[in-house]
Amino acid sequence: MINQRYRAVTALIAAGTAWGTSVPLSKVALDWLSPGWLAVARFAVAAVVLLIMSGRAGTLRGALTLPVLVSGAIGYGGSVSIQNAGLTRTSVTHASLIIGATPMLVAIIAAAWQHAVARPVAWAGFALSLAGVGLIAGGQGHGASPAGDVLVLVATVISASVTVAQGRLLSGRDPIALTAVLFLGAALGAVPFAAAEGLPAGHASLGAVIATGALTICGTVVPFSLFAFAQKHVSSEVAGAFLNLEPLVGAVVGIVAFGDPAGTRQFVGGVGIILGIGLSSLPLLPGRGPVPGRGPVPGRRSATVPGRRSATVPGRRSATVPGRRSATVPRVAEPDTGPLTRVA
Repeated sequence: MINQRYRAVTALIAAGTAWGTSVPLSKVALDWLSPGWLAVARFAVAAVVLLIMSGRAGTLRGALTLPVLVSGAIGYGGSVSIQNAGLTRTSVTHASLIIGATPMLVAIIAAAWQHAVARPVAWAGFALSLAGVGLIAGGQGHGASPAGDVLVLVATVISASVTVAQGRLLSGRDPIALTAVLFLGAALGAVPFAAAEGLPAGHASLGAVIATGALTICGTVVPFSLFAFAQKHVSSEVAGAFLNLEPLVGAVVGIVAFGDPAGTRQFVGGVGIILGIGLSSLPLLPGRGPVPGRGPVPGRRSATVPGRRSATVPGRRSATVPGRRSATVPRVAEPDTGPLTRVA
């Protein structure tokens, strides 16, 4: 169990880092493709790759259902098409800042819809990470507009809402197969947006083509697959904390590749994001004391005598008396909003 948790954390870190490239790559790719066509190309190619993988593994049939397709069409295809439209009207830094609010939105929506309230320390982590995002992005964006910011915000709200609503989709399904069907639904859901924009441009720069390919593989197939794996082992609130790696990585890419200024604000903001992720992921760490409702009775020592073996005699049954209940107190489950699926 502990190994699975560490693997989930590793997958979340890798996914958040890869997603950090999605906004800069989308900005470059939008010089060639319109918002709707970029969403269609991104998810159609990614769907083909994952459909082949899951088809060979024989895990596709259980995931190929109408609810999964609809969830992908709305939560992926629709929201990303709107987000791309916003990116054409605002800056990368402003878009990253707004998208960085996704974990907080997921926690708020989960609390309102499913009465699943995160721990106070997790809320403190969300707030600290969000403050770090604000420090990094604040005052750096150029070419931003209120209309573009609103479009990105609408896409983020749709993404967070579908994230909470589709929390049960992973139950009993293979993560890769489910992601493949979600991408198929996303490509279909983005078609109406693309059709309204007309045919894509026939010519494209080499940089735009490379950015589109990198967005499909590094910004879509790899992080979504890793995140789908991690969803089966962590709560929505914990997984959402790692999404704040996206604006952090995006800021670094902006500094290195686009010449954005770097200074104290960026350093402090990055530290805030990392500390916030640490606070929000504390429920994953082992050895945090007894679970509520289970454990030793205060004031009593364990009956185990050091240096002696267990009193169980080979060949004899347990000393449990028929008709009496076990003295073990059942574990109290903590609230969980279910799996979290990221849309970026």
